[in-house]
Amino acid sequence: MRRRNVQTLLAGTASDSHTWNLVYLQLFLEERGHQVRNLGPCVTDELLTAACAAERPGLVVLSSVNGHGYRDGLNAVRALRTAGLHQPVVIGGKLGVAGQVDPERRHRLLEAGCAAVFDDGDTAALGTWLDEHAGRRAAA
Repeated sequence: MRRRNVQTLLAGTASDSHTWNLVYLQLFLEERGHQVRNLGPCVTDELLTAACAAERPGLVVLSSVNGHGYRDGLNAVRALRTAGLHQPVVIGGKLGVAGQVDPERRHRLLEAGCAAVFDDGDTAALGTWLDEHAGRRAAA
């Protein structure tokens, strides 16, 4: 695996107070050469927008465990785009209470500006996406 130097901002969604997922994802990203700033749980749209504006990361990773990730993620990516910030945003985890991401909700997240949407626990798909996309963004 080729090491990359990708500045990555990691955050839990606004209503999600879980932290173990963020610790796991931070290690997962760092193993792939990302320099991670972990904003922690319950990250408001305002905090995420301010951090992206100040730090200009090459990638934003949003994670949810509480089942409300769809709503929170949609609000977060819309806030970033409204602020004129265009960093790639990926989101994953429990984005709904029914299990896998509903195709219509996945479409809405992508349409709002997410670069990718991952089902809960699908770190293999995240790893593949990172290998294919994140390195190119960092080199640009």
